[in-house]
Amino acid sequence: MNLLTPSSHVAILGAGLMGRLLAFALARQGCRVSIFDAAGPGAENAAARVAAAMLAPLAESAVTEPSVVQMGRYALGRWPELVAELAAYAPPVFLQQAGTLIVWHRQDAAEATRLGQQLVSNQRNMPALPAPQRLDAAGIAALEPTLGDRFAQGIYLPEEGQLDNRALLAALGQALVALGVDIHWNSPRAPEDLKDGFDWLFDCRGLGARPQWSALRGVRGEVVRVHAPDVQLSRPTRLVHPRYPLYIAPKPEGVFVIGATEIESDDLSPASVRSTLELLSAAYAVHSGFAEARILEIATQCRPALPDNLPALRELGPQTLQINGLYRHGFMIAPAMLDAALELVSTGHSTLAESFGLNPMALPATP
Repeated sequence: MNLLTPSSHVAILGAGLMGRLLAFALARQGCRVSIFDAAGPGAENAAARVAAAMLAPLAESAVTEPSVVQMGRYALGRWPELVAELAAYAPPVFLQQAGTLIVWHRQDAAEATRLGQQLVSNQRNMPALPAPQRLDAAGIAALEPTLGDRFAQGIYLPEEGQLDNRALLAALGQALVALGVDIHWNSPRAPEDLKDGFDWLFDCRGLGARPQWSALRGVRGEVVRVHAPDVQLSRPTRLVHPRYPLYIAPKPEGVFVIGATEIESDDLSPASVRSTLELLSAAYAVHSGFAEARILEIATQCRPALPDNLPALRELGPQTLQINGLYRHGFMIAPAMLDAALELVSTGHSTLAESFGLNPMALPATP
């Protein structure tokens, strides 16, 4: 492997979250960077555009593997650094680490008990994560005053957080321009199109890389963005439900991202009436103020996933690295994937990747 150096000329395929972060990091190191994307600067085709951008490793430990949780914990420390670096090139990006609140209605107490026990067990196995805290109505009210009279019990997960995903994508785009990155919008490319002229090639296209990585599949997600200035929630809130575990992520200026659905399909048609009604009804059950919210957008997008639902680094060929499979955890784990990839291509080995269970050398170089 010829190692990447500050003088390397690098091509990046895909300008979603991973591609923009990688281009930003490499350009700041002094590399000459060219980035190619099938869409425009608004990241119209990126899964990162349709996301809540929650940074919640312990909350996600209920549905994912310990290695992903470890990456999420690592990223909680890296995101403030990355956002601070971005501030030199673009307006500040909303980043919050005020924890996650989990609540439930009385009829779902048994499911909440099971979840609470699982979170406690997971945290004990990963002591770097802050311990979950059980709350009564008074404890909920201390965190979210408007919810204290609606829920008798809850769980608080300290230090977890969220980002403004669209502001971050826009800030990264501005930073790439300021750093002189050679940007090619509306220019779909495949690795074989760029064999010559670059020292390194990074494929960050998500589902766009399926011709070279046939194991990739799409997992459909649906979110509703609403403007609800009368709703006072100061941190991401999750509602325990046996069928659709809802999340509500408050963004700046009274905007909320509401989601829950996860469908094994690469269908990109508009959201169904059923899923939209369920999302909005569940949000109203958390806070009645959502009744007067204004719907800004009902969006769908497919997240790229591999058969084990775990992210991967893969060498497609000499000086060609694929970064993919971030699934539903893109914002939560992207800094960990970024640093592991940079360490690998700069030194030929990545202790960080190994600590996350990533072993790119063992992955086949064929689809």
